[in-house]
Amino acid sequence: MTDAAKPRGELTLRTLAMPGDANPAGDIFGGWVMAQMDLASGIRAAERAKGRVVTAAVKEMAFELPVKIGDTLSVYTDIDRVGRTSITLCVEAWAHRARYAKMEKVTAGTFIMVALDEEGKPKQVPEG
Repeated sequence: MTDAAKPRGELTLRTLAMPGDANPAGDIFGGWVMAQMDLASGIRAAERAKGRVVTAAVKEMAFELPVKIGDTLSVYTDIDRVGRTSITLCVEAWAHRARYAKMEKVTAGTFIMVALDEEGKPKQVPEG
């Protein structure tokens, strides 16, 4: 990781890319990476909402680099906006390439989560 390239937000999730998550060439499926980002969004948003949240939308996501078998995927989340019932997060996925001792940003996206009550209806996100 160069000095200019630093993750935005706080580290929310780390996991290892395994062979079962990859195609025959050793590239990790984009859907697996996206699922890890969704998990991290849910963790961070649930902490902020102090309860249950669901994914309402994923916007502006593009893959810049592949994740390979053996990479550690680190997902960083930053809360951009808190609405009445929604939380918008900037989510970045970074691959730590242990065999090359470097970390590279592989993708980023905007995730919108909605807070829910016990009956599954949108509820107001509590103050700070």
